[in-house]
Amino acid sequence: MQLYKSRDFSAFFQDTFTFLRQNGKHYFKHYFLVNGFFLLILMIIGYFFTKFYADFLFGGVLQGGGSNVFDDYMNENFDVFMVLLVLFLSVGLIAGLISYSYTAIYFKLYNEHGGENFTTKNIIDCYKQYLGKLFIYLICGILIGIPIIIGFGMSIFVLMITIIGLLLIPVLTGALMLYYNMTLMEYLEDRKNIWDCFGYAWTLLTKKFWPAVGSVGIFYLMAYVVQNIITLVPYFAGLASLFTSVNEEGVTDPQAMGATMVIVMLVVFFITFFIGTILNNIVQVNQGIVFYSLKEENENINTKSTIDQIGSGE
Repeated sequence: MQLYKSRDFSAFFQDTFTFLRQNGKHYFKHYFLVNGFFLLILMIIGYFFTKFYADFLFGGVLQGGGSNVFDDYMNENFDVFMVLLVLFLSVGLIAGLISYSYTAIYFKLYNEHGGENFTTKNIIDCYKQYLGKLFIYLICGILIGIPIIIGFGMSIFVLMITIIGLLLIPVLTGALMLYYNMTLMEYLEDRKNIWDCFGYAWTLLTKKFWPAVGSVGIFYLMAYVVQNIITLVPYFAGLASLFTSVNEEGVTDPQAMGATMVIVMLVVFFITFFIGTILNNIVQVNQGIVFYSLKEENENINTKSTIDQIGSGE
């Protein structure tokens, strides 16, 4: 599929699903090969965090442990909690950067190879080549993100006041995520410094704002709805199983209820983690399609290439 191509609102959707249909197997296969180790570590740490929280919630608070239950629980488990927190933040930062940049690197290689004619080794080599740039992007993204997040938070607060405003929240979220993703994609082109890439991404963002941002926003909304619908299933199953924890006198057994809800929370965590990973990648694929489309409209890369090919043929 041609990446550099002018697209309208409907084409952003159509070409995203076309790309996934044609290259989804190759894309996700290499995604899990590259990110599988880090995702596994995150899932293990997340498991302990979820179990830690569930044990505290259902082992003390909901069973009438008193007002000091939190202090007692933290005093007994503070060391474990801090170790998990540091591990989660450290691994999460590295894993998040690798996972987030995968789509940008994949699209770059896809464009350079004219399709999916590249391997996991090519992707890893690309990571090694741009490792320094990825950390520069991370640091600069945090710096420039401080005022952006403040403004974003204020805008979200204002939008939450009205129903119409609530509907615009996915659009605002889509604009922010698209801006950062396009910056990274442009930065990996090796033609501009990081600050010029932030400026260029803003130029692209404003070039076709509503079709581009609307497309990404709707994808975020669809992903949010799908993920929540899927995760509600084990919740309802867990609630239904609570009926089995009622004894003959019709009184709920706190221990049985706590054990059931711990299992439910763990199941929901793993389902949410996996489904969220898949959906987040689909949203990023849509952002990649939008980026190459806006870049084509701004620079006419494919058009110039076609003209050059015609000239060389003569």
